[in-house]
Amino acid sequence: MKYTLYFGRIVVRVFLGVLLTGILVAPASSNSRMEAAPDFTLMNRSGEMVSLNDFRGQVVLINFWATWCAPCRKEMPFLEQIYQRYERLGVTLLGVNVEDGPEEAKAFLKETPVSFPVLFDMDKTVSSLYGVEAMPTTILVDRQGNVRFVHYGYQAGYENDYQDQIRTLVRERL
Repeated sequence: MKYTLYFGRIVVRVFLGVLLTGILVAPASSNSRMEAAPDFTLMNRSGEMVSLNDFRGQVVLINFWATWCAPCRKEMPFLEQIYQRYERLGVTLLGVNVEDGPEEAKAFLKETPVSFPVLFDMDKTVSSLYGVEAMPTTILVDRQGNVRFVHYGYQAGYENDYQDQIRTLVRERL
């Protein structure tokens, strides 16, 4: 009886260890969805207000990021390349910085310049609206304004997934 109880505890510990490891090490997910993207308005680097609805009819990649997030910093040049490649096809990219103030983001963007719009979600209203729980979080919105794909985190190669999904959405018509 004592041996069985001991063995049972080991099995439970191994199971919980495997489960926890799977949760912590699992690659960032890409979920296909179809729900209306909540509209928002945020300030850009020039102090102008920009709304998601300003880009209705375009494919929009929304990337929530922060300067303290190493994967966000690593991903930024790839996002710029994607923006440069697909902008002429009706694709825009909105980089939504989630820090308390724009100073660090602006300093980072001087070192790593990007041409796509960068917006500031200083009170975290928009990131909360989109259920952002990981940094970075990347959301692809189709031309009709529906959230179609959501990615949590970033690892090398995810930019290929973004491009595949952008191409899929660009081929769709209004």
